[in-house]
Amino acid sequence: MKLTIPSGPFEAYLFDLDGTIANSLPLHFKAWNEALAPHGTAMPEDLFFAWGGIPVPKTVEMLNDHFQIKLPIDEVSRAREQAYLDMINEVKAHEAVETIIRANYQRIPMAVVSGSARSSIVKTLTRLNLSEFFTALLGAEDYSKGKPDPEPFLQGARVLGVDPKKCLAFEDAEPGIQSALAAGMQVVRIPQRF
Repeated sequence: MKLTIPSGPFEAYLFDLDGTIANSLPLHFKAWNEALAPHGTAMPEDLFFAWGGIPVPKTVEMLNDHFQIKLPIDEVSRAREQAYLDMINEVKAHEAVETIIRANYQRIPMAVVSGSARSSIVKTLTRLNLSEFFTALLGAEDYSKGKPDPEPFLQGARVLGVDPKKCLAFEDAEPGIQSALAAGMQVVRIPQRF
């Protein structure tokens, strides 16, 4: 699959990680269900996709609200993260996105803007042999408001020293697409694969 890049010029590229750079959605879905099983619940597939890109602790809060339950936020968040890391050797790159990253290395500054923890970002990029291609890695701990708020992408542009309107975002999930658009960026929508 080839991705169409809108005409720029753009001064920076900002990439989501899971579902965009990494075809990791099946692993994250499995990790959610492993973390939730001891609590007698599961992650519905429709919510998994609707809430893509939202930081894990916030997603646990949203599950509590949605199902009127009381999942322990820190415990479930840690268990979900560990379940994903236990499967990380299975993660593969989204080939079309990897091609764009490699073709633009040292031509344009690039950052990862993710709702995942930075430690997970580093481990995923290391597994994919892509960590050296990025000027900045921003994770859930780098912003007070996650996607769909514009703060993550605005922070990414700020770290790269580029006007958000001159940035191109790559995203697969609706909350991330909303975040980038609200930040004033054009977006390349990556088809979700599961």
